[in-house]
Amino acid sequence: MIQGAVALAVLLLVGGLAATYQADAIRVTLVVDGEARPVRTHQQTVGALLLDVGLSLRPEDIVEPAPETILQPGMSVTVSRARPVTIQADGQTWTIWMHATTTDQILTEAGISLQPVDRVTVASCESTAIPDCVGDRLIQVARAVPVTLHEGGRAISFFTAAPTVGQALEELGLALYRADSVRPDLGQPVSAGMHIYLERSRPVTVLVDGKTIRTRTHRSGVGEVLADLGIVLVGQDYTNPSPETPLGEETVVQVVRVAEAFLVQQEPIPYSVRWQPDPELEIDHRRLIQEGAAGILQRRWRVRYENGVEVARSLEDQYVAVPPADKIIGYGTKIVVRQLDTPEGTVEYWRVIRMLATSYSASTAGVPKTSPYYGYTRLGLPMRRGIVAVDPRVIPLRSRVYVPGYGIGFAADTGGAIKGRRIDLGYNDDDLILWYRWVDVYILTPVPPPDQIPYILN
Repeated sequence: MIQGAVALAVLLLVGGLAATYQADAIRVTLVVDGEARPVRTHQQTVGALLLDVGLSLRPEDIVEPAPETILQPGMSVTVSRARPVTIQADGQTWTIWMHATTTDQILTEAGISLQPVDRVTVASCESTAIPDCVGDRLIQVARAVPVTLHEGGRAISFFTAAPTVGQALEELGLALYRADSVRPDLGQPVSAGMHIYLERSRPVTVLVDGKTIRTRTHRSGVGEVLADLGIVLVGQDYTNPSPETPLGEETVVQVVRVAEAFLVQQEPIPYSVRWQPDPELEIDHRRLIQEGAAGILQRRWRVRYENGVEVARSLEDQYVAVPPADKIIGYGTKIVVRQLDTPEGTVEYWRVIRMLATSYSASTAGVPKTSPYYGYTRLGLPMRRGIVAVDPRVIPLRSRVYVPGYGIGFAADTGGAIKGRRIDLGYNDDDLILWYRWVDVYILTPVPPPDQIPYILN
């Protein structure tokens, strides 16, 4: 019992002392890097407070008020800690602690002066392979170096901080083509006093096989460009301009594909009509002895195509593939003398021709009365009734004919309008009867010699 009472008394005494100690602490606000928190402390100075809360400081850190300042209830203590920045410049790497926030401020505080073309890059230490990079920021200063560019016979000197030749030319505003030649290579690191040689390629347009190929080249001739593109000329193919032509500033090359083919054409050969006398067939009758058939004329052309378009053709040869077969018509040469009863009596005739009959007289024949031929026929006979005008190719002159409704006539005249199967019946001026009708005209005997008979009438 006595021991328990003693323990309780001790506990109450310690608790009272603790409560009294806590009541004696002062309240201050501690702001660290902009983050504020309330703190109760029995420490007398700012520095002791910072040690009491376990906040270690670097010389570059800023404490307000100063560490030796006596704490007062409600006081605010502000701590702004410096941050590490790793700087890589002029072949060295070092880390400094500072409160500057911008790159310019950091470099100024670090005592680094920049030239206008110097390059400054900011990276994270975590993204670099620099082993002694400290903190979360790395500032790299690349000093610009003099470089000379040689292009087209000119030399241009400039300063660049670009790490490679390609980047240096890009910063210079030069547009490069894949075919341009650059020495040293675009990926080569830039060094002070470097000479860069740029040889420009030339633009070339090639029209081939329905395509347009635009490329650039260092070649000097058309043929070399085609070889680089794998374009082969076959047979009679050619280019415009020719493969030996030097390239200009912007050369357009057209590749013309040449092909030749043979074209065979067939044309009909018309057949001829051949008349063959047939002594067994009566005159003015015909029969088909052989039907005609057209032949075939075959021509072989050499056709030249350029890029698929015909540009020329020439005849290589031609021959008769199938000869034509003549149409043979037999015409009658057999003369049969017959008799015809007429008002003038019985007449003998050997041929009948259907003809268009007209009529005329001396005054209607179209010959002026002042002409010495007025009133006379072709054979010199006076014009009268019984004289008929004929086409001698149908009815030989001096033939006697019989025309129903007219009577017997003597073929003694011709006329400009009397052609073929037409007969003009003669009258005297005072007994003219007008005719215009088709009639059968009987040619009377005697039969003329065979060589004077027109067996075939049109």
